[in-house]
This record gives sequence, C-alpha cells and structure tokens, in this order.
Amino acid sequence: MPAALKTSSTKHKFIIDYSRPAADGVFDGADFEKFLHDRTKVEGKIGQLGENVKITRDASNKIIVTSNVPFSKRYLKYLTKKFLKKNSLRDWIRVVASSKDAYQLRFYNIARDGDDEDEE
Repeated sequence: MPAALKTSSTKHKFIIDYSRPAADGVFDGADFEKFLHDRTKVEGKIGQLGENVKITRDASNKIIVTSNVPFSKRYLKYLTKKFLKKNSLRDWIRVVASSKDAYQLRFYNIARDGDDEDEE
C-alpha cells in the first residue's frame, strides 16, 4: 500500500481522565486544556494545531485529543507531566495508562508504612 494512503487514513483518539484530582479540587481542567493548546507541537511547530489536531474538554472531566496526523500517546504523557510539574502537583499525582488509548491521573498511595525510613 502506498505511503500516501496510509497517512490519509491515520486517525488517533486519546483520552486523559482527570476526574479524581478534579473531584478534590486540586486540578483545573480549563488550565490543562489551555496548556495543551499552547504547548502541543504539530509538524515541528508549537501551538499551531490547525485542522490536524483537536483538543476538547468533556463534561465528565476528560480531555479528548483527536489527531489526523501521526501523534504519540507518549507525547501526551510528557506534556501532562510537564503541566503537573509546573503547578507543583507532580509529587502527589501520577499519570497511569488505563487502556491502549487513555491515560488517567491518580494520586500516589501515601498510606504506606512510614517505618521504612526510620529503620537505620
């Protein structure tokens, strides 16, 4: 199959679910959506999504990224981690792949035994 036919039919849909941190009031979905719009690089250009990439926010605390060009799920994880670091949330929230095309933001399990550090 020619390469031109492969690229025209490429369609990717990724979902980032931030419902757990948003329920606690720690995470702002509107800021995250704006961050993705401003920082996403398409064909070597930052912030120029055009018709190739669509970023929409769902009412159920999800961001949906739809792309007609080759787009990496790993790149979305990178941008999400960058946003968390910028807002000083990286120490409490982690990005977990919940399925093949979805990420979920979860809190770290802090309710572990605290005796591990004091045993020396």
